[in-house]
Amino acid sequence: MAKLEEGKPAPDFSLPSSEGREISLADFKNKKKVVLYFYPKDDTPGCTKEACDLRDAIKKVEREDAVVLGLSKDGLASHGAFIKKYKIPFTLLSDESKGTIKKYGVWKEKSLYGKKFMGVERTTVVIDKKGIVRRIFSKVKVDGHAQEILETLAGIGS
Repeated sequence: MAKLEEGKPAPDFSLPSSEGREISLADFKNKKKVVLYFYPKDDTPGCTKEACDLRDAIKKVEREDAVVLGLSKDGLASHGAFIKKYKIPFTLLSDESKGTIKKYGVWKEKSLYGKKFMGVERTTVVIDKKGIVRRIFSKVKVDGHAQEILETLAGIGS
């Protein structure tokens, strides 16, 4: 498996979405920049804050000619409840098989209270209109992250 790298093409994917249809990265090629953010679980404190921060920044993201796609291993029913509860205005993708999560290298060993387990490492990948990875934010700290994303999008240009 090739390592995800800035300056290289982003791996394509096709996943079920909260919009009720399959969405693939190719859908946005030559049309929109993509903010693809991987998060561990719907309706948990950090993931909720991250989604709400992006929700609150969505108009600015759209002004940069970009879309936000959230991706976790949660199913569509969970995504639907999460969207409804927090009025999330962007698409959430479901990767229950973890194929895309693994392809992007964000399925990692984690540790909580000394217990080791496998899970999604909070990561954001900013992809330009040509499908090239322009920025990878690993081990994302939620506070201030939406602003980092906006600055990155502004730096890409159209």
